[in-house]
Amino acid sequence: MKFRAYALIVTVITSTTFLSCKKDNASPGGDGDNGTKPDLNAVETIKPIQTAISTTINANCKGFYSAVPGHYDSNSRKYPLMVFIHGVGELGNGTTDLPKVLNNAMPNLIKNGKFPANFVVNNQNYSFIVISPQFVAWPSADDVNAVVNYAIANYRVDTSRVYVTGLSMGGGATWDYAVKYSSRVAALVPMCGASSPSMSKAQSIANTNLPVWAFHNEDDPTVSVNNTKGWVTDINSYNPNPLARMTLWPTGGHNAWSKASDPTYTENNMNIYEWMLQYHR
Repeated sequence: MKFRAYALIVTVITSTTFLSCKKDNASPGGDGDNGTKPDLNAVETIKPIQTAISTTINANCKGFYSAVPGHYDSNSRKYPLMVFIHGVGELGNGTTDLPKVLNNAMPNLIKNGKFPANFVVNNQNYSFIVISPQFVAWPSADDVNAVVNYAIANYRVDTSRVYVTGLSMGGGATWDYAVKYSSRVAALVPMCGASSPSMSKAQSIANTNLPVWAFHNEDDPTVSVNNTKGWVTDINSYNPNPLARMTLWPTGGHNAWSKASDPTYTENNMNIYEWMLQYHR
């Protein structure tokens, strides 16, 4: 994946605090629709089942992989949704090109049986619906939103727990989606994201107190680490709650996603999935 990283713009703007994410203590959030609480105490024991689906979501997305909990079809619960956005090397037509999406990160982990069936956060059990779209061209925030809308319309999604992550091009689209649709997201994980911050962008994320954990390698030759540094520094200058965080590794080249998405990689005794699940809208 080769492309020129965008220029970094650094700025400071004050933030407001409405539409904030909530951090769980002992109890989960509601399902986001009618205030009822999904049954999150049932422990999922079967790893996610991933299926290739060729269907037109919009002009820029004509296929995706869907991974649902193993017992999805035998209950009526709503589940957290994680949308994973691939890199530029995995662009394709949504049909014959669709297997490219399985090359990296979450869909690759699911394919190889390395994605856990269940996560325990604050004594609650959670399992994800994971939607991994394939885009024809570089996705806009509206393209990503079309995928989120499709998932909510077609799966039992706990709409208070929508999480977005992506790598490289997809990491940039993750940032861009949060700028325009920040209030829809419960937590954000951009990995070596190919998007640069600006005054209005950083303010939009900070204003809604969107939890952010970003990853990058210092020696990335493809997308400058200054993208991630700039985003996190600028967001935090507005004093959101929680503060945006970043993990920077000294080496690793462009590939920050293999380590970041690995369920065995933890900081403060949490992997990124457990960290996400602390938060709900």
